[in-house]
Amino acid sequence: MHAAIDIFAVIAASVPTPQSTVDPELVTPGPAGFVAIALITVAVILLVWDMLRRVRRGRYRDEVREDLDAQERERTGDVGGPDDTGAPRS
Repeated sequence: MHAAIDIFAVIAASVPTPQSTVDPELVTPGPAGFVAIALITVAVILLVWDMLRRVRRGRYRDEVREDLDAQERERTGDVGGPDDTGAPRS
């Protein structure tokens, strides 16, 4: 156990310390980085908007389909819903 601690102490001592001064031009994204992130943000917003529109459209279609099925059942006098197979009764 003491040997492992000694090895870690030697490794930690041999790791160089980072320099205290860093060139800001090397670590900032600049205008190109801003434009890239802005384009990605706009693309994600448009994709989410389109996805929500499609989900909403599908939900409305299901509601209309259920209403039409209920009206058809009332018209034919069939009070029950679909049977166990999922097919409407006739």
